[in-house]
Amino acid sequence: MKVCIAEKPSVAADLAKVLGADRRRDGFYEGPEYCVTWTFGHLCTLKEPHDYLDRWKQWSLGQLPMIPARFGIKLMDDDGVRKQFKIISELFSKAEMIINCGDAGQEGELIQRWVMQLAEVKCPVMRLWISSLTEDAIREGFASLKPQEQYNNLYHAGLARAIGDWILGINGTRLYSLKYSQPGHVLSVGRVQTPTLAMIVRRHFEIENFVPVDTWELHTMYREVDFASARKFDKEDDANAAAEAVRPLPLEIVDVTKKNGTEAPPRLFDLTSLQVETNKLWGWSADETLRLIQSLYEKKVTTYPRVDTTYLPDDIYPKIPDILRRMTPYAPQTAPVLAAKIPKSKKVFDNSKVTDHHAIIPTGESPERLVGNERQLYHLIALRFIAAFYPDCRFSQTTVLARAGKTEFKATGKVITAPGWRTILKKQDAANDKSDDRILPEFTVGESGPHEPKIVKKTSTPPKLYTEGTLLRAMETAGKMVEDEALREALKENGIGRPSTRAAIIETLFRRHYIARSGKSITATKAGIDLIATIQNELLKSASLTGIWERKLRQIAAGEYQPTVFLDELKEMMNQIVLEVLRDNSTRRIDTSVEPTAARKPKGKAPDSSADAPKRTRRPAIKSLDEIKCPVCGQGHILKGRTAYGCSRYAEGCAMRLPFDQYPATLTPAQLAAKIKKK
Repeated sequence: MKVCIAEKPSVAADLAKVLGADRRRDGFYEGPEYCVTWTFGHLCTLKEPHDYLDRWKQWSLGQLPMIPARFGIKLMDDDGVRKQFKIISELFSKAEMIINCGDAGQEGELIQRWVMQLAEVKCPVMRLWISSLTEDAIREGFASLKPQEQYNNLYHAGLARAIGDWILGINGTRLYSLKYSQPGHVLSVGRVQTPTLAMIVRRHFEIENFVPVDTWELHTMYREVDFASARKFDKEDDANAAAEAVRPLPLEIVDVTKKNGTEAPPRLFDLTSLQVETNKLWGWSADETLRLIQSLYEKKVTTYPRVDTTYLPDDIYPKIPDILRRMTPYAPQTAPVLAAKIPKSKKVFDNSKVTDHHAIIPTGESPERLVGNERQLYHLIALRFIAAFYPDCRFSQTTVLARAGKTEFKATGKVITAPGWRTILKKQDAANDKSDDRILPEFTVGESGPHEPKIVKKTSTPPKLYTEGTLLRAMETAGKMVEDEALREALKENGIGRPSTRAAIIETLFRRHYIARSGKSITATKAGIDLIATIQNELLKSASLTGIWERKLRQIAAGEYQPTVFLDELKEMMNQIVLEVLRDNSTRRIDTSVEPTAARKPKGKAPDSSADAPKRTRRPAIKSLDEIKCPVCGQGHILKGRTAYGCSRYAEGCAMRLPFDQYPATLTPAQLAAKIKKK
């Protein structure tokens, strides 16, 4: 018997259907050749400090740093997890072969490997690696299974990441809480969380300390066109004098140049660029976009979402026509592409830019059952995919140089001559268009005439507060905000966090009340500002240095760096931080006991562009069952049946059940949530 283990019940159901495992059992599907079971994401976790040494249960500065000689794993403390693990272990004990069907990525590899380790698997293990859940993709994947050993480096990278986060998170949180927080309160510190917070706090002070500077520019109107001089003046009187000096002089056109240019289609989406775009267009949070795109993947209409590349591999190229033909709701948009040979641009297809997975694209499966935000998100991805195979947008750039006396002026205009891909992304791309693109009248070199000089006051503005979109970009590029796509791709190697976890990091900072929302913008709270001010060690809050650690983790996954070296570096860093904090004789204490509020609004602020939280605030009471997440799969919400509470994803295979004799039907939603949490 071959046992397949997927990461979620819904994925297991898809696999079982293809493999002919059509008999539903408790915790698995059974067929003549295959049994298909599942985890609920993480069934296992790294052991807690007290699991190693009893004395580590007490929070004490004298015990730090706590670094076990050898890290171990254990089951999550949950009845549903224990039950499912027992089912998995029994299946594994009878298996002639196990097929790891976890999500094809670092975290998916770690989740399944830990389960197999705890179950003490002895038989051979193969790896299924697919980028979509369509039947064709599943069949192709099972036809090309690989020995699990080929993915050892990926597992080692995931393990190094988990242990590194444990070392810095557990020790850093205890260290700063014991040294600097009010008694009984917690200051949360993390390898990615802290440098992300530091970027937000740094932006707060850039705005707070910003001093606006006034300058005056010299412009002139000629034939209803605004010409600008390169000269800038620090004093208004000097600018007025320059304007009066050129007023009686004729303006002469000295040069007219026209240059044709092209603009390539926008790149395909990776997870971060998708989250940035939806935040900009519709104000969606990164977490909301991740939830929606994960749902589209599980509904088989888009490919694997947790990716950091905007490219496709060469072997996808022959499949593009079929995908486009099957996107029947978009026939008017795909027809021009299918009418000719589809271009194979290096900006779309590049094997060297694809590792585990390719960019997010449609699978060709029908999106007709999608509604609401899911439909809206699919439409965004579909149009971006189709546009990638449209011609470049062509335009004509006109530059006119003029002179009045010795003062030079310039006017520019841009005319689109062939819209190309902009014909289908026009509305979507409206937010990115520059409003100063304009059509200029015909000018002739040597013509001249009267003009109307004027001065224009310009006041420098502070940097804008981060939105979730711009914060994601800053995390992706380790704090360097760039617009150039090629440069951004190069900087991704040193980005902090992974595409799949950045949304969770931002949500964690909100949950711990270190940051707050102000419209679409993100502001640092007083607690967040105080925490960053308290952390003196730059290594712990530097986005650039954290980005270097992320690069090393990628190198571990590629077999180019030893995980032991990475962990030794973090252990040494933790030792240094503990010594520095213990030597600090200050008596500062961070007050985290008040309701979370944003820090005082920075005086230079530009207008808006549109581990467990410490128990220090009163949270809104839960008022309905759909606010309670399923404690087993973590994806669905609670439903009330005739004899028990269940999960809304029961149809996808989640067997979570809370009988009324243990969880009475008379409980309020808030009481039920509290009881679940206690259990």
